[in-house]
Amino acid sequence: MSRRVAGVLGAAALALAGAAAAASALPGPLVTPEWLAAHRAAVTVLDVREDAAGSPAGLGDRIPGSLLVEYSDLRVERLIDGRKIPWMLPDAQHFQAIMRKAGVPAGKPIVIVTPATVPEDLDTAARVYWSLKVYGDDDLAILDGGLARWLAEGRAVETRRSAGGGVAPGDWAAGAPRTEILADSEQVADAAKRGVQLIDARPPAYYFGLAKKPFIAAAGHIGEARDFPAELHARAVDGSQRFLTPAQYRDILESIGVRPDQPVIAYCNTGHMAAGAWFIASELLGDRHAALYDGSMARWAAEGRPVVAAQ
Repeated sequence: MSRRVAGVLGAAALALAGAAAAASALPGPLVTPEWLAAHRAAVTVLDVREDAAGSPAGLGDRIPGSLLVEYSDLRVERLIDGRKIPWMLPDAQHFQAIMRKAGVPAGKPIVIVTPATVPEDLDTAARVYWSLKVYGDDDLAILDGGLARWLAEGRAVETRRSAGGGVAPGDWAAGAPRTEILADSEQVADAAKRGVQLIDARPPAYYFGLAKKPFIAAAGHIGEARDFPAELHARAVDGSQRFLTPAQYRDILESIGVRPDQPVIAYCNTGHMAAGAWFIASELLGDRHAALYDGSMARWAAEGRPVVAAQ
């Protein structure tokens, strides 16, 4: 074969590869079961469970070829200024080790799947999405409706294995933390001066200080924050939780006094429900300045910072 012919064939092969890559590119931060079924081989499906060794009733199966991750492994106790703060993002090395143990490869789009039977499951997916993005991964999406929607549509499943069992280690690599989407206490305290809005993603009883988690030192919310609870993050459709439309989110945020076109910092008790609010603001409404306050009220109250509660 001549060099010229070989060169033409090589160029054609590259063009076909490029076309295939474009065809399998994620369509956005959310994908449907139909899209995932058609592009399954081109993505890594990350099945995140509260209990990866067990499962909720009726959700013991999983999408074929998916990789299992225990959600609690992705949140750790960290020492911040001498204080132990629970359920925070692991450091880069620790997070990378978890991804590699689960078998996550480098350079492949990731679709995050949770059971999606309650609104908080979408927040779980958003927390994992945010965590991966903090460490440099942008090729990400969430399966809207999760496993519940996949099952309701009668799509293929396989028997679940224990997390990490029999899976070849992956080579996914964490980068330096993206501090622009990771807020700290000083940024939250200074938010109003910088024109940044605060979103509290907890239920109203926690927001108004009528109740609190035992590990939160003080009841109430951070001054100037607006309440955007998890039940407003999603809607139930045929037994699965799904995200709303961008227009619906804009209407809801405007009704609670949040301007969708202005930057926000989201928080909750620890950073779980806040991830759903962050995902909505950043990925669905396009606020690239949106950040999540990791540690949230657990960190804020532990530092003795002021809170506002109903009297």
